[in-house]
Amino acid sequence: MTAVSWQGVFPAVTTQFKPDLSLDIDATARVIEGLVRDGVSGLIVCGTVGENTSLERAEKAQVMEAAVAVAAGRVPVICGVAEFTTAFAIETAKTAARARVDGIMVMPALVYSAKPHESAAHFRAVSRATDLPVMVYNNPPIYKNDITPDILASLADCDTIVCFKDSSGDTRRFIDTRNRVGDRFVLFAGLDDVVVESIAMGAVGWVSGMSNAFPREGETLFRLARAGRMAELMPLYEWFMPLLHLDARPDLVQCIKLCEQIVGRGSALTRPPRLALQGDDLAHVEQVMKHAQARRPALPDVGLPAAA
Repeated sequence: MTAVSWQGVFPAVTTQFKPDLSLDIDATARVIEGLVRDGVSGLIVCGTVGENTSLERAEKAQVMEAAVAVAAGRVPVICGVAEFTTAFAIETAKTAARARVDGIMVMPALVYSAKPHESAAHFRAVSRATDLPVMVYNNPPIYKNDITPDILASLADCDTIVCFKDSSGDTRRFIDTRNRVGDRFVLFAGLDDVVVESIAMGAVGWVSGMSNAFPREGETLFRLARAGRMAELMPLYEWFMPLLHLDARPDLVQCIKLCEQIVGRGSALTRPPRLALQGDDLAHVEQVMKHAQARRPALPDVGLPAAA
């Protein structure tokens, strides 16, 4: 069985674009370096927030290679695999292996809603085609395919499937999974605004959207929750929650990238069909950020490196 030591906050890194919407690999590398410098525990590239399905194959390879080079072994690098067919997903997994990433986060085959046995077959085929550790990614509100504990249990014999990231928002899934297969899978929270609840139910890692803009706050929140330091955690969680709610919206990518731009960590540019926030949506995110920045809390000591 493949063993991994993944735990802590793994931001779902944004992919940066130039004004003409071509890939800006240098800016993407700077974003990655900033996250590692601020103490995150790992990186997810080419995920939902990384606009995977908006990238060409060669661009995905560039992002993977840049992330591995910048991380330089300091933290694990996991690459998202989000393709329309199982064959394409296998091809991307092989590209990820050549780029020497530390693992892959596999989404269900996109576009149509699959039946449970089809979803299971997709993950099984990809896992058998690679030696890389596989994180199964469940996000039924967005991708309309629900990887239930029953489906996950059916994959327990796949040696390279090691981790389950759940973005359903139903934290009972972690208990149901353990009741089915014990500690077979490393459990990761995937939805920002239930992260503390997910940790209480057994998650040891967090694939986070809003930690792109606030990496030190995200890693501090996570470590406080894992340590059971609730009195120190609650003021930070209450401050963070309006921001974390943005990760649960269909336009989460635009929201997160706008927050990233406001704090000077990246650009808000997204590739169509994602378009810039407008009107009430734009005003809401700007107001949430204004309120958050004006009340940014002092962080308890959780062992993070000194701020740069």
